[in-house]
Amino acid sequence: MQSQRPDRIRKVLADLVAFDTVSDRSNLPLIAYIESYLASHGISGQRTTDETGQKASLWVTIGSEDKAGFVLSGHTDVVPVAGQDWTHNPFELIEHDGRLYGRGTTDMKGFVAVCLAMVPEMLAADLKTPIHLAISYDEEIGCVGVRPMLREVSRKPVKPLGCFVGEPTQMQVIIGHKGKHGVRATFRGLARHSSIAPDGVNAIEYAADLITEIRRRAALLAAERERDSLYDVPHTTLLTSIVHGGAALNIVPDHCTVEFECRGIGIRESRQVTDAIIAWARAEIEPAMRKRHPDCGIDFEEILDYPALDTPADVPFVTLAKQLAGRNDHAKVAFGTEAGLFVSMAGVPSVVVGPGSIAQAHTPDEFVELSQLMSCAGFVEKLIAHCAK
Repeated sequence: MQSQRPDRIRKVLADLVAFDTVSDRSNLPLIAYIESYLASHGISGQRTTDETGQKASLWVTIGSEDKAGFVLSGHTDVVPVAGQDWTHNPFELIEHDGRLYGRGTTDMKGFVAVCLAMVPEMLAADLKTPIHLAISYDEEIGCVGVRPMLREVSRKPVKPLGCFVGEPTQMQVIIGHKGKHGVRATFRGLARHSSIAPDGVNAIEYAADLITEIRRRAALLAAERERDSLYDVPHTTLLTSIVHGGAALNIVPDHCTVEFECRGIGIRESRQVTDAIIAWARAEIEPAMRKRHPDCGIDFEEILDYPALDTPADVPFVTLAKQLAGRNDHAKVAFGTEAGLFVSMAGVPSVVVGPGSIAQAHTPDEFVELSQLMSCAGFVEKLIAHCAK
């Protein structure tokens, strides 16, 4: 069975990559494929469908339903390929020099493929502790799809013992990642001909005041707030990322949108930082706009929100993760994952550990090395042995 493992992984990964699951499209054909694959092994899963009926997550249990088990978690959606210079069809798996190319190979269909390919080994073992597969949607646009599934998990009579989220870490055990809160501010000004500019309310100029304040606070966060040396950027970050406004050079702009984000080290720090900025803008900028004209002001809208992950390094679950990975080190990363939501929504201890490098995620000619997939399969094999004790 072990000698056939690389080919099984290649086959499943090729099938998964062939589904165009960019986040603005349905993932139901891919979910149906996984359900059919599992059914061929006598396994069924529990779908959680979104309100549109076009997206679904899947919760699968291999072993006893009434015992606490371990979760292997991955998402099905991928980022767009539009505007990227690919040398081949991004939705066709290509192998060259030990690398498997295709959209999602690293982020993170490679991990999902390994988990599915290892199902025969899971079934062949006499699992005393069950293994769960948690397969979600829309992770790339704010960890959306895992939340309804976790609400269902939190209501189950038995809580999982721990969760391994298989984002690309080159199989290093990640015990922490930053949280993120993104906000869109829409400034409503008053248009006038630019020759009588003082009669208008310039939405872009008031937006500039907000941008300046965001930059000032970002510098303070870098200089004054608590630092964590396990992160490559060891402090909370804050920035403006998108600005749109104006219609013509000779018109006082009556609209401007500003999108900004905070990536916080503390579990909910990112939201606290952005909430403080919103409060400042409502107290300092909006009254000045309304003084010029009562219909002017600012509308704030949450774009996305997910909590940080901060699993203590000395808990038994982290020790187990290191044993399965065959290494003693651990780290933290700036990019977000669903792991923080497993903790905050379902109370499940979590780490991030998966094949491939984050440097390949979201890039043209994305690839994962076969050796990384085999290391991940070794991790799952050790998990199976642990669960069979």
